[in-house]
Amino acid sequence: MLGALSPDGSSVCSLTRAAEARSDPEAPAFVRVMPLLHGGAERLERARGLAEWGFRERPPDIVFELDQVRLASPVPVPASVRDTMSFERHLIQATRRGALGPLAGLDERLERRVGAKRSLAGRLNKAFYERPLYYKSNARSVVGHGADVRMPSYTKRFDYELEWGIFIGKAGVDIAAERAREHIAGYTIFNDFSARDIQLAEMRGRLGPAKGKDFDTGNAIGPWLVTPDELPDPYSLTMTAHVNGAEWSRGSTGDMHWSFEEIVAYISKSETLRPGDFIGSGTVGGGCGLELGAFLERGDEVELEVERIGVLRNRVT
Repeated sequence: MLGALSPDGSSVCSLTRAAEARSDPEAPAFVRVMPLLHGGAERLERARGLAEWGFRERPPDIVFELDQVRLASPVPVPASVRDTMSFERHLIQATRRGALGPLAGLDERLERRVGAKRSLAGRLNKAFYERPLYYKSNARSVVGHGADVRMPSYTKRFDYELEWGIFIGKAGVDIAAERAREHIAGYTIFNDFSARDIQLAEMRGRLGPAKGKDFDTGNAIGPWLVTPDELPDPYSLTMTAHVNGAEWSRGSTGDMHWSFEEIVAYISKSETLRPGDFIGSGTVGGGCGLELGAFLERGDEVELEVERIGVLRNRVT
């Protein structure tokens, strides 16, 4: 079913059942998120009306307490999944951990003198400063809030990634950056789980990542889709990651070197973006175990939180 969260975050209104109860002629469009996104702003406004009616009237079997429902990913099978690299600090720190070895300390001192872009790690990643970089992931390996994530049998360094992301709600090609926000249906949280040892080995071949990222349950997206009207300034939100209750990472959406508007403009060059396409931000600086020198184990519970969006919780099995 398709649901809407109450303003106080305590309950969920089933838009599916509300539309049926109201004999809405578009009731079939309120069963899944994808038809809702294809309907554009007009259908989204109808959804708001159904939710307001449900929370106000509270008819039986339409409004549920949050702990009574299981949250799937907002779009269980996105039309596509692209993940970008938009945080400079993650790029620099991950490169030092993964490629520079004993030169990492020297490069940190160099950065303090000449800046990140002119450091060794920055120079190794010159392409990052020229255009938004991204790869395409498996849209059929998506899970939601509360789902178990199965660690691949072939990795010894399993990692989380503290990210957020957008779903496209309006189709477009050659979208100008200044018009790109019109195409964003909403924001959510993304945990791009990674087999870090395999990823680093694969990418030495100048291609990938492949099995470092592609495995069942590897893309956790949720807990819900927050529409743009709820986030008047999306680039001022605190991001945190907790593992078994202990804070491992902290950053801000405002640290993006490439904004989602710039990313949408780049991806849509001569390529149509469509409703249901998902785009991840890439990892915030300090937002993964690789940068910290610590990795996940079976049984670990990972919680990613983005201010005003929510908490995405998953357990490693």
